[in-house]
This record gives sequence, C-alpha cells and structure tokens, in this order.
Amino acid sequence: MVLETIVTSLKGRDNVLTGGSEPVRIRRVRRNDLDAVIRINELTLPEHYPRWFWEDHLEKWGEAFFVAEVGNTIVGYVMPRVEYGLGVVVQGIVKRGHIISIAVLPGYRRRGIGRLLMEHAMKALREIYGCREVYLEVRVSNTPAIRLYEKLGFRKVRVIPAYYLDGEDAYLMARPLEET
Repeated sequence: MVLETIVTSLKGRDNVLTGGSEPVRIRRVRRNDLDAVIRINELTLPEHYPRWFWEDHLEKWGEAFFVAEVGNTIVGYVMPRVEYGLGVVVQGIVKRGHIISIAVLPGYRRRGIGRLLMEHAMKALREIYGCREVYLEVRVSNTPAIRLYEKLGFRKVRVIPAYYLDGEDAYLMARPLEET
C-alpha cells in the first residue's frame, strides 16, 4: 500500500494520509472528541482511565493530543503529557514528554496512522512544550508497537517488572527530541 503524506506546519492545516481509498486526517483533539477517544481506548487496550483524566490531559497538553479521523469517524489517538524530571536518555533534569496512551482501531492498523500520530505528538512536545526527550511504556509482548517505536528512534531502556495490572512486564522506551 502506498502512503502519501501532505506535510504542513503544526500551526497550519491538518495533515492527511491516504492509504487505499480512505483519506486519514491527523488533527488536534477537541473536547467533543473525548467520547470517541475513550471508546477506542476501551475497545483496544486493557488500561482505562476516568473521564476527568482525559479532560485534564486535553486541558493541560492539548496542543500535543491528536486524533486520526477517516471521514467523520475517529479511528485513533495519541495522548501525551509533559513532565519535569531526571532524563531517561538525556542527561540532567529535563522537560520530557510522556506518551500515556496511543491506540488505533484494529481495522485501521498497518496503514501508518500510529506513526503519524506519534510524529505529530513528538513534534508538538518539542516545538510547543520545549521537551527534550520523550518516553513511554509498552508491553513486552506488543511486538508491533515495539517495532514502530524503534523505527521512530526509541530504544529500550529497561524492563519494568509487573508494570501492568495483569502482571505483564513493560519496556521503558525513550528517545531524545532534538531531531524529530
């Protein structure tokens, strides 16, 4: 499948990806998108958050919170936050982005949507929020996600034992944001 991306500034128009016959638009989340975003989270991931958590992230870090849309249907999202702390891959105390949750509906996977969502979030974290690195946790069994993150320049930093409620371990993965 050939993917074409119309690259525009984060402050400009929305980005569009075409794969097959369905164009995919990447845009910032809006408050009225939260029901669809939460529904995608509940359908695709075992970790769930209360509505106030989603609203808080939208209010505080909405410039880096993106959705993927096909037609009028939201098919994926990425929700990060900004933290200060000891760098994972960057030395010292730094401003860092933390990818809290990313998901794409099963019927829309393997089309580059997850990659575009991550690229948009990383760019906004760097350019708008001034983050110097980004990190995330991923199930050690989630090979497709691990491959995507590695292609985006993340590296496995360490294993976090029993990170998930079901007892599965997570990889802590991180990358600097100087060259997103």
